[in-house]
This record gives sequence, structure tokens and C-alpha cells, in this order.
Amino acid sequence: MPCKAHSGCSSSPPPTHTHLLLLRTCRKMLWTLDKASRLLFWCGPSFLLAGILKVAIHLSFGMTFASSFLVLGGLYLLVASFEIKAKGKAVLVTGCDSGFGHALAQRLDSLGFRVFAGCLRAHEEGAQRLQFSASSRLHVLQLDITKEEQVNKALQEVKVLLSPREELWGVVNNAGISTFGAVEWTPLQTFQDVASVNIFGHIRVIKAFLPLIRNSKGRVVTVTSAEGLFTSPFVAAYDLTKHAMEGFADCLRHEMQRFGVHVCIVEPGNYTAGTKLNTSERAKKLGQSLWSDMTEEVRHAYGRETFARVVSSMENVTNTGLVDLTTAVNAMVEALTQRFPQARYTCMDLKLYIRGLVAQHMPEWIYDFFYINEVRNTWYS
Repeated sequence: MPCKAHSGCSSSPPPTHTHLLLLRTCRKMLWTLDKASRLLFWCGPSFLLAGILKVAIHLSFGMTFASSFLVLGGLYLLVASFEIKAKGKAVLVTGCDSGFGHALAQRLDSLGFRVFAGCLRAHEEGAQRLQFSASSRLHVLQLDITKEEQVNKALQEVKVLLSPREELWGVVNNAGISTFGAVEWTPLQTFQDVASVNIFGHIRVIKAFLPLIRNSKGRVVTVTSAEGLFTSPFVAAYDLTKHAMEGFADCLRHEMQRFGVHVCIVEPGNYTAGTKLNTSERAKKLGQSLWSDMTEEVRHAYGRETFARVVSSMENVTNTGLVDLTTAVNAMVEALTQRFPQARYTCMDLKLYIRGLVAQHMPEWIYDFFYINEVRNTWYS
């Protein structure tokens, strides 16, 4: 159908240079919900520009909108495709015994980075398997991020191992632990133990290595969670740490801008089945511990049946989520390698992505109605 503004134009105009660039860039890049949402953002400016030009100089709204979106979207994707080179760059990753850290260390090594893989148990199977599977560029470090002396020792090891032609480009704060339980069920010590890893352990590592990162104008990448975008009942000790690190990383991002350091947050969705951060056996054992440590008053208030349903639910959760860690690892790699990185990388399925949007932008009663009430009624029935 001919366009109304120029009746003689072809119904299928030849692709422009921008159009071809957009197609090539799309094929090259990893396609994620992040990029989809950021690409859709440019519909807004394109719509506004098309409206202004239609009123001001009577250009076709449809043609102007399509052209503007093609140009702006193409430029976004082009800029997002620019990458830094791995040569001469090193990255420290915490929590490499298993899960995300293990997979990320292997990926970064394959890309040509020198990798310092911090492991909680550097002489056990997970760390040894990592060392065996990687090149000589990968170094396993004993690193319990809750211990100041181990963090300081790791810092000295990194300084010694870096050659004069290398720089510490990135720190990935990945180590973490999880737990569950109502606030009244959970001992204060448990809140402190989870925070000592998920909050203060990360801060300890960042503060120790930040001078090296400032010198290289590199990256600080912190792995939080989808639970840093919303909340759920019976996981307060875990959720508070993820929300805390979201705020901490944002503050650090503002402070580091003057030094040319990028601070990025990676927000994985449910990868429980893949990371084995929790297992059914561990959930059952934790449930037994919670019940035995609970006061009689709290036991009576909640009831044994409610408690059993919650524990059973948490056991079932350990077998849910994505087994393949690729999408989360891809997000971490992009945070380290994109020349113009995003402040946040969300690597979750559409269902969780929408839940985060509802939690952040809708009234609380709407979030509660769709995501909390049904679960709460099941537990309390």
C-alpha cells in the first residue's frame, strides 16, 4: 500500500544502512528481556518526535515514527554491541566452588581473561575441578569473604600474580548463602550470618580491591536476585540482604562515576535447580532446627500444620527454576565486557520480570493480590 505522504513511493522500500546495521547487530548480540525493554523504551521518544513533526510540518506520523524508532533503536543496539578486549585484563570472582561463580570463571577463562577464582574451600572438589578444567590463566584463591585476613591475603596474591602488562579489570561479587523462615521463627544470629556473607562479605571484598579497580577504570559487578526487586513471606533474612546490596551498589555507582568505574548489578531469577544454593535435604534440616529453637508461644501462634506446609513448600522450591545457568552467566559477562554497560542486568523469565514491574510500579495491594494472597491463604488454611 502506497504511503499517504508520498503516493509514488514503493510499498517495500529498500533497506537502509541503519536497517541493515540493526539486523546485523541483532544477530550478533545476546537477546535478553533487558535489551527488549530498553529497545521498547525508544518507542516513547519516537512517538513524541513523530507527533511533533506531524503537527509542525505535516509529516506522516507512521513513517516518522517507524523511521525514528529504527534509527534510535539501531543506535542503542549498536552502542550495546561495543565490547572491550580481554587481553591484559584480570577478573576476581567470588563463590567459585559451584553455581554461577564456577560457570562464570570457566567462561571468562575461555574468553582470554586472567581469572582469580575465589573459593570457600580451595582444596576441595569444586575448586579442584575448576582448576583442572581451565587454562593456566586461572588461579584458585582460598577466599572466605567473611574473614578479613583471607580477603587481605587474596589481595596480596592478586597483586603478586598480576604482571606489569596486566590490570585488575573486574570484581564479581557472587558468593552468597540462602535461608528461609518467618521473622519470628528465625534467630537473630541467622539474620547476622546471612548478612555477614551477602552484605558485609561483599562490601569487604569491594573495599579491599577497589583501589585496583579505580586504577584500571574497571568494573564492580554485584549479583543480587529477583528478590531484590520484590519481597516474599518467609524469606526475610535473605530478602533484606538482596535489597541492601541493591541500594549499596547504586550508591557506589554514583560515587565511582568520577573515576570512570562502572558498577553493575546482575539480578538473576530462579536458578535454584541449577545452582543448588538450596537442596531439599538442607531445607528439611533447617526446618527441624527452626522448630526446635522456637519458643512455645511462637509455635502455638503459627501452629505445626502451617509450619509443616511452609517447610514442604520450601523443599519443593529447591527443585524449581532454570537448570541451565547460561543466561545469568551471559549477563555477568556483558557487565564486564560491554564498553557502555548497563547499571542493571535482569536475567529472569518473563513471569518474574513482570512480577518485578508490578512490585515496583503498582500499588502494594495489587502486588499482594496477584502474588501473595493465594500463597498465604494456602499456608494458613
